Amino acid sequence: MLKKVRLFQNDKYALDVADGFLSLVSVSNEESNIVIFPGFCDVHVHLREPGFSYKETIASGSKAAAHGGYTTVCPMPNLKPVPDNFANLKQELDIIERDAVIEVIPYGSCTVNEEGQEMASLEEMNDHVCAFSDDGKGIQQEEMMRQVMLEAKRLDKIVAAHCEVNDLLHGGYIHDGIYAKQHGHKGICSESEWKEIERDVRLAYETGCKYHVCHISTKESVEIIRKAKKMGADVTCETAPHYLILDENDLQEDGKFKMNPPLRSMEDREALIEGLLDGTIDMIATDHAPHAANEKDKGLAKSAFGIVGIETAFPLLYTYLVKKGIISLEKLVELLVDNPRKRFNLPLGNSYSIWDLDKKYTIDPDTFLSQGKATPFEGVEVYGECLLTVCNGKIAYQK
Repeated sequence: MLKKVRLFQNDKYALDVADGFLSLVSVSNEESNIVIFPGFCDVHVHLREPGFSYKETIASGSKAAAHGGYTTVCPMPNLKPVPDNFANLKQELDIIERDAVIEVIPYGSCTVNEEGQEMASLEEMNDHVCAFSDDGKGIQQEEMMRQVMLEAKRLDKIVAAHCEVNDLLHGGYIHDGIYAKQHGHKGICSESEWKEIERDVRLAYETGCKYHVCHISTKESVEIIRKAKKMGADVTCETAPHYLILDENDLQEDGKFKMNPPLRSMEDREALIEGLLDGTIDMIATDHAPHAANEKDKGLAKSAFGIVGIETAFPLLYTYLVKKGIISLEKLVELLVDNPRKRFNLPLGNSYSIWDLDKKYTIDPDTFLSQGKATPFEGVEVYGECLLTVCNGKIAYQK
């Protein structure tokens, strides 16, 4: 006789497991919009451990990811110690092995201590990382980036770059646009992003390196990457949900609206959406960047850069892009599952999440499993609730 276990039930349906198989069972006469998705993959998160566990930990961050339907995430290397050699990386790997509830595959840094002066020990980390990045810092010296790309090419690994020209920042902290001028804020110009992308795609073409651009936010960045692909450079890129849904017109005098790169103009947002539609933008990543509450309560000027996003990404994208007819649900799955996994060679395994797409609710940071609570989407009404996430056959999140 099969042993049947009811995992959960609401007024519309129940989810049973029997002999290793899942089944959705109607418990009412109403139709339910329940969908099973392959496990989402986020190639750009910050889990803050080791070094900054007061912001987030591998345990809390991976649980938050599972809550958002993610079964694979790739944490960036701005940690303490920076994973710039295998000994430092192993500290992170040991915590992942002990505490992660989903697949967590880290980055190694490109340069020692992410300082851009000396190449990190890429070869000794190569078998244990998804790619190399100095995320949070642009590599300023062209020759150093060329050396990193050549070594990554030899190792057949991706270089993922946070593109930012330091000399063009001028102390800015939001987009150098209408809102900054009207409210007396220091702006970050678009050129600080696209100028370094322009340099890097040229280097990628010259070296043959697999190159990935992190969190693009400007219309110029989209066009540069579009042209680079047409030239045959091995280039991909990502953007984040907040750049597709918000722009500088949505800014408030609150640290939860501060991230790097900043929210840009409406024209930039429209160009990003066009980039999704024509395939220039390959994937959506969250840049989940948790901070302690007292680091985000100092307004736009003095708060830390970064917002949380891994628990709200799918509901926001489904609500604002799919339900509004901008992209199809199939396209969204391609951006969250197929493309990142293919590009970064991250197998799916027996991993999936189950969602009630009809569930409507208001985003409430108090319900987050992340230690970080700063989101510009607090109070926004969305559709789509994660009911269950399974990673490699094991339940990672259950409502």
